Amino acid sequence: MGWWWSRGRRRVTIRAAAGGRGRWRSLVLWEICFSQCFDSTLSAYSSGKNKEESKARLPAQKSVPTYQMSSDPDKLVAKADKLTKLTLTRWSADWRNATLNYEQAANAYRVAKKYEKSKDAFEKASKGQEMLSSPWDAAKHMESAAALAKELGNWNEVADLYRRASELYVECGRAQPASDALGKAARVVEDHLPDVAVQLYTDAISLLEEDDKDQMAFDLYRALTAVHIKLEKYTDAAAALLRLGLAADKSNATNSQFKAYLGAIIVYLYAHDVKAAEKCYNDCSQIPAFLGSDQGRCGSRLISAYSEGAVEEIKRLAQSSTISHLDHAIIKLGRKLPTGEVTAVKAGTEEGEGLDENDLT
Repeated sequence: MGWWWSRGRRRVTIRAAAGGRGRWRSLVLWEICFSQCFDSTLSAYSSGKNKEESKARLPAQKSVPTYQMSSDPDKLVAKADKLTKLTLTRWSADWRNATLNYEQAANAYRVAKKYEKSKDAFEKASKGQEMLSSPWDAAKHMESAAALAKELGNWNEVADLYRRASELYVECGRAQPASDALGKAARVVEDHLPDVAVQLYTDAISLLEEDDKDQMAFDLYRALTAVHIKLEKYTDAAAALLRLGLAADKSNATNSQFKAYLGAIIVYLYAHDVKAAEKCYNDCSQIPAFLGSDQGRCGSRLISAYSEGAVEEIKRLAQSSTISHLDHAIIKLGRKLPTGEVTAVKAGTEEGEGLDENDLT
């Protein structure tokens, strides 16, 4: 039996001296399998050889080193500190890379609950963003530092860091975030440093008023009023409510305006300053819409009840739905009316009027 193979024609010719159709079919099948296997093997060999030849022709490439930032926060801070210091070979601080190291270290410390170190790293990252002329990012980092100071219970530091963040937002020309930062600080410290909280709320309100965003200051006014009440500074609380009424008037928020006016009257009555309450009501009555409102009618009835010494009427009004819709701090005061002896107040007023009549001067 003889045979030959042709790659181009993918064919094998087989000559057999003897055999039948069955043997011929077997040889044909064998030819098909042989040609397919041989071609695939040759193709793989050729492609592999070509790849090796191509690689041999290419110039040798140098391996490019990859730099990975260390995951050790202590090393990151040390490296960042080094980048910010000037040396004989470094004439300017590398604040960009230093800030990246500080930020990664701060986050790593925070995950590890090393809040003191995380706070310090965020402060350094904030300074780095300032040096890179990015006060917005600097303010964000300062707020993160303030939040960590809260975890540590450093209340004075909380106020200082949030105030610094507010100043950075002001540099960006963003009054709303600046006010929000002061508001956050005030809410955190009001139970521990109420006097500081009062100043923070006041400054936060001023930022919004200067930016003509009085309507956004409503909640700050209410919070400020609540702190004054806690401190038993009722005159200041009433003044804050009247300022809220003025801001609401500018914003055409009549419902909030009239609630604030009634709240101020209730605060004066709770402080047992009936004359101040009457004066407040008379001043608010200069607005005709207030007289016709539920709050105006409630205020008028309260003043009349105090003038008449009607204790039961005062108690009934204190439980009215009109007072129930005021702020929580005012509701608590209103429910306790009357305070002191109402009859004594009436008698004192009459006695005072009698003295005025006999006054020869």
